[in-house]
Amino acid sequence: MTGIKLTQFSHGAGCGCKIAPSLLTDILKTSTPDLTDENLLVGNNSRDDAAVYKMDDDTAIISTTDFFMPIADDPYTFGKIAAANAMSDVYAMGGKPLMAIAILGWPIDKLPAEVASQVMDGGRAACKEAGIVIAGGHSIDSPEPIFGLAVTGKVEISKLKRNDTATEGCRLYLTKPLGVGILSTAQKQGKLKNEHATIASDSMCKLNDVGLQLADIEGVKSMTDVTGFGLMGHLSEMCEGSKLSATIEFNKVPRIHEAEAYIKAKCLPGGLHKNWHTYHQNVDLANEAYKPFLFDPQTSGGLLIAVELHATKEVEQILQDSGLESEPFGLLTKSSDKLINVR
Repeated sequence: MTGIKLTQFSHGAGCGCKIAPSLLTDILKTSTPDLTDENLLVGNNSRDDAAVYKMDDDTAIISTTDFFMPIADDPYTFGKIAAANAMSDVYAMGGKPLMAIAILGWPIDKLPAEVASQVMDGGRAACKEAGIVIAGGHSIDSPEPIFGLAVTGKVEISKLKRNDTATEGCRLYLTKPLGVGILSTAQKQGKLKNEHATIASDSMCKLNDVGLQLADIEGVKSMTDVTGFGLMGHLSEMCEGSKLSATIEFNKVPRIHEAEAYIKAKCLPGGLHKNWHTYHQNVDLANEAYKPFLFDPQTSGGLLIAVELHATKEVEQILQDSGLESEPFGLLTKSSDKLINVR
């Protein structure tokens, strides 16, 4: 099968496949008391990027998993994006990946094994770039293609970055521009121009390994990655967890400007509307036109970083040297009526 387009074999794409945040809250509700473990430093309660387990006084293990349906038509590219996205959770907590386990679901009656092999090769390439191996995995026959990783990492406890530890006065940074969900939807609808074909995939394939350098900076108070819940969803979690509000300037929010034409063409992912339904009450928008970018579900999106003023120059230099977005777009303030004010 040549010229295959993987996105045509699934109903969703990338992190846009995520269950709506409001529904996920209902799913996670339970009357069963949790087993307590004093060594579990980060669990499910804070909605952070990964679980963190203390091994000794200095070191902790990070454990995470992420998988989804095709976000790209090319099998190799899909595998590379899915792997980069899964490892991002470790980097977002200041950790270093150690190894990965593959998760593969494949419609064996629709797509040949050779295509799945190309997906795996893309995953291996991303892991090789990160310096780790895919050490095993599990596969099933499924109605739609699915690929991802379970990743184990490690972190020095003193350098652990969480999504709920930001402080008032921190400047906000986002290392990758928003809009990949919009471009991916345009691709799935057959509207994406040839000259725009690699913009989203190039962004999504880029590892968030800059998180390792940022972990060394004490003035980086909080960090998370922006994925399926969009910037407003993940910033809401940071603000709620840190008991703060945020004021952001839309014109300074990193965006893929080519996506604006596709917004006009109504190439809006379903996950965008799910995110709006869940998080719009947290956000005071100065202009409704800001909505598509701010609520767009990202796949392998950038790191959202809260940085104390004294550390901003150091952080900006690291981001610039890594070829990433390096201008602050917002400020964390005392808690107010709205979690996020967009001007």
